[in-house]
Amino acid sequence: MKLQEYLKYDGLGLAELVAKKEIQASELLELAVQRAEQSKSLNAIIIPMHEHAQQRVQGPLSGPFAGVPFLVKDLFQEYAGYPTSYGCQGLKRMGYIPETNAEIVNRWEQAGIVTFGRTNTPEFGIKGITEPDAWGSCKNPWHLKHNSGGSSGGSAAAVAAGIVPLAGAGDGGGSIRIPASYCGLFGLKPSRGRTPWGPSMSEAMHGAAIQHVLTRSVRDSAAMLDATHGEEHSSLFKIQRPEGQYLQLMQQAPKKLKIAFSTRSPIGTAVSKDAIQAIEHTVKLLTSLGHEVIEDQPAIDGMQLAKDFITTWFSQFSYMLSQIRAQYPSRDDDFELDSLALAAFGAKTSALDYIHNLNNWGVYTTQMNQFFDRYDLYLTPATASVAPQNGEVKTPAWQKPVLKALLKVGQAHLLTQGKLVDQIVRENLKWVPFTQLANITGLPAMSVPLYWNKQHLPLGSQFIAPFAREDVLLQLAAQLEQAQPWFPQYQHIKI
Repeated sequence: MKLQEYLKYDGLGLAELVAKKEIQASELLELAVQRAEQSKSLNAIIIPMHEHAQQRVQGPLSGPFAGVPFLVKDLFQEYAGYPTSYGCQGLKRMGYIPETNAEIVNRWEQAGIVTFGRTNTPEFGIKGITEPDAWGSCKNPWHLKHNSGGSSGGSAAAVAAGIVPLAGAGDGGGSIRIPASYCGLFGLKPSRGRTPWGPSMSEAMHGAAIQHVLTRSVRDSAAMLDATHGEEHSSLFKIQRPEGQYLQLMQQAPKKLKIAFSTRSPIGTAVSKDAIQAIEHTVKLLTSLGHEVIEDQPAIDGMQLAKDFITTWFSQFSYMLSQIRAQYPSRDDDFELDSLALAAFGAKTSALDYIHNLNNWGVYTTQMNQFFDRYDLYLTPATASVAPQNGEVKTPAWQKPVLKALLKVGQAHLLTQGKLVDQIVRENLKWVPFTQLANITGLPAMSVPLYWNKQHLPLGSQFIAPFAREDVLLQLAAQLEQAQPWFPQYQHIKI
């Protein structure tokens, strides 16, 4: 097989060739590594695992993705014995090596994949772009001046570039859907509890964060969800299981759906012309397929939801950073300024405020359930614009010296008081104001690549479904993929 032929297949397609013995897993690995070498300018793969991959292809492989080259995100997707940095300079410097595999990794391996590297991610996954000080910017395959998004940016760039047909990803505030939008991929965030977090934790951010993959095809996402979903020993609860396999369910045409849509930012920030045009295009496509599409939005205070998300995000991160500092010798310059500031903000959240914030999550869930009494799905842009340029999303220059000074005297939390709270929320989320709703409510959501602008930069359409209804999302995604195939778009990527 030549490289150009390799680029035309999705994961299940490659696995079928291996099963028929038309190609060997070792040959696919060679092609993936060759494409990775061609695509070094992306800075997508930061920690190679070639020794592990070579051992894998020598032994027997089974499962739906047997022999398919794969990459994992360098965040919460640990392989025992292999360096892991979480995008952090300190962990990179200390050479942190986990002692156990993440359960999601075990399930991917049981599906037959061949992992040969770890992908770039922002420090601790706290940003919607991938530009960690530890590894540098991860570039967008469509235009190298632009970023791949975050926090699963390295995985997104690698899949879009054709290094691998699918790769590990995670989503705590949009980190699957944001890079999917920016890189023209299919990105499904499953429902709360659908995939495992063990053995190190039972869930992340009260179930707001979830692990899955980024893919080129809808069927790869469905098949991998079949291979990985379900509780394990660390799980807090059991989630409703589907009535069959997702791969089979997605092949059924969806019923006529009643879909609400909105292009308005829930936090009152600007939404680009591209984002509006992307949804207008999707609405026309949905209508042509026989679905009913109505402009409407849930009765949720978007700014309050964003504040509640930020409160949880900062507080949870503060706890995580304190745990890391307690376990490993570190100094302040091991961490980025933004990380130290976020941890300082979160550390000052009172228990009462945190419980009040968490109680609001239940209010938003109720409001979404009431909304879904009238609609089957909710459609918005996945992101407020196409991918920003590298270096465009950064802490405002005026904030840096102020942050450093306040951190030195332990008063950084003062920036989160008064009117500055709204400013910080808008500054953090103005690029990506649409994705946090699904995380807080635990609902499944997906970004579908249906729009490219004149500069050939993609922007995804986000669909949110009722809890545990990944089947509806996958059925609609398959219908959209058939009506407007996006695989031909990947031919425009020149690296």
